[in-house]
Amino acid sequence: MQNVVSVRQLNTYIKNMFTQDYFLQTVFVKGEVSNCKYHPSGHIYFTLKDSASALNCIMFAGDRRGLDFRLTEGQQVIAKGSVSVFERDGRYQLYVKEITLDGAGALYEKYEHLKRELAEEGMFAPEYKQPIPKYIHTLGVVTADTGAAVRDIIQIATRRNPYVQIILYPALVQGASAAPSIVNGIRALERQGVDVMIVGRGGGSIEDLWAFNERMVAQAVFDCTVPIISAVGHETDTTIIDYVADLRAPTPSAAAELAVTAANDIDQEILSRQERLYRQMDRVLQRKRQQAEQREMRLKYLSPANRIREKRTYSIQLEERLENRMQTILRDRRHTLALYIERMKAVSPLEKLNSGFSYVEAADGKNIRSVTQVHEGDSLRIRVSDGVIDTKVEQVQQGDRFTV
Repeated sequence: MQNVVSVRQLNTYIKNMFTQDYFLQTVFVKGEVSNCKYHPSGHIYFTLKDSASALNCIMFAGDRRGLDFRLTEGQQVIAKGSVSVFERDGRYQLYVKEITLDGAGALYEKYEHLKRELAEEGMFAPEYKQPIPKYIHTLGVVTADTGAAVRDIIQIATRRNPYVQIILYPALVQGASAAPSIVNGIRALERQGVDVMIVGRGGGSIEDLWAFNERMVAQAVFDCTVPIISAVGHETDTTIIDYVADLRAPTPSAAAELAVTAANDIDQEILSRQERLYRQMDRVLQRKRQQAEQREMRLKYLSPANRIREKRTYSIQLEERLENRMQTILRDRRHTLALYIERMKAVSPLEKLNSGFSYVEAADGKNIRSVTQVHEGDSLRIRVSDGVIDTKVEQVQQGDRFTV
């Protein structure tokens, strides 16, 4: 029991052993970058691996000044640094001071080659992208039936719209059989007739996500008649099917939000469209009402009854004008007649008679204008203003002539 030490004492002892080893103070390690993460503090955490082993590495923010490129998955690099023990976890790791590229990693090179090949074939072309339907009844999901990805998709889709049916095809998403399993899932849900499909999984290394970089999976996504949303890994992870899919989501959770419209949004959309429909109906009815009124006015104007009414009105107006004209003419004629009457009165025998003159005529009715026309004993008739006097001539006496 005299050799019992604490965990910290043991870790400190081992760390001192690493520190005293001259070889471990400056070492160059060649390997492929995997699980690379840029921490908000500026540190870079990654793993160097080869075909047989892996090594945890860290590059502090202060040592990044000499790093002139961004470290990404699959890069083949040479890292210079020292090996030491992190006492808290009892884990040794490489504390990197410098990193230089040593050519692309095998998987990364394969990824880039297939990406260029599919791009040349036109599988990434935007004209082949299908629109994601806004309102769906069924959502197909191709992913593992365990893990956070499927739980997030189901939870978010159900919360947004509980009426959407979710059909899960439990596919293998990692390993040698993953690619055929994903292809079978895509084809099965296409036959099922889902409205939209989510294909993906949670995050991981480039090896973990490699099934989604296979040509057969990319071809199945491209050939599928159902719109597909890719949701592979985290936001920084990019796979081949992200370029082929109709829409890329940064995470499975985001894919569920893109695929399923919230029920509240649907209700608001229905209300909005209902209001627009009512407004449009009001405008249409108002326009049709105005057209009806205009046509009614035209019909009234062109109708026989209206024409008859107009002609009758015009006839009445003509009749009034004719009557007025006749009254004017009669008035003028009366005035002229009155003038003629006055003039006739001046020469009227009756007026002469009324003035004291008389009219003498013979028995045969001839006017006696001279004493030479009568003889003694002739019968005469004298007309005065108030009657007739019959008399006989007793004596004819010639005298001086006078005129009236």
